[in-house]
Amino acid sequence: MKLKGDERPPAMFQKTLSYYVAMLYRSFSTFTGERLQKVGLNFGLLFFIVYIGKRPNCTPSELTKELSLDWGHSQRCVNRLVADGFITKEKSGRHYLLHLTERGQEAFEASHRVFFDWDSTFMTNLNDKEKEQLLALLQKAAQGVPHHVRNDSESC
Repeated sequence: MKLKGDERPPAMFQKTLSYYVAMLYRSFSTFTGERLQKVGLNFGLLFFIVYIGKRPNCTPSELTKELSLDWGHSQRCVNRLVADGFITKEKSGRHYLLHLTERGQEAFEASHRVFFDWDSTFMTNLNDKEKEQLLALLQKAAQGVPHHVRNDSESC
């Protein structure tokens, strides 16, 4: 459904979790894209940098599995991050190990910070108790999401 200008979606869409998730996702991806552009990164590579930053010496296979990605897509992204100077891919025995470069470390810090900055911006109209309640309810709702989709072995 394509909306024009200030048109609002029909009320039947406004009362669904999926509507709000989609709206918040668009807001987060726009906010994040603008922030990451300053360090030369795009939204699509955000989780690669976060994963490698939190797990130095990970292999491309581990990254691909943990982020639930297609192998070809994952490898194209890893190669792009190497070419753009964000990570190194060093041969170690039969495997390659991934590390952040200095530029990658800057991108990691910006990527990590963006989650907290967006929350602060997005939740300005909520008091501390409401923020806590919202996060608790979302965490409870997310328990039904399969682990490989949640990728929540460590929070951001």
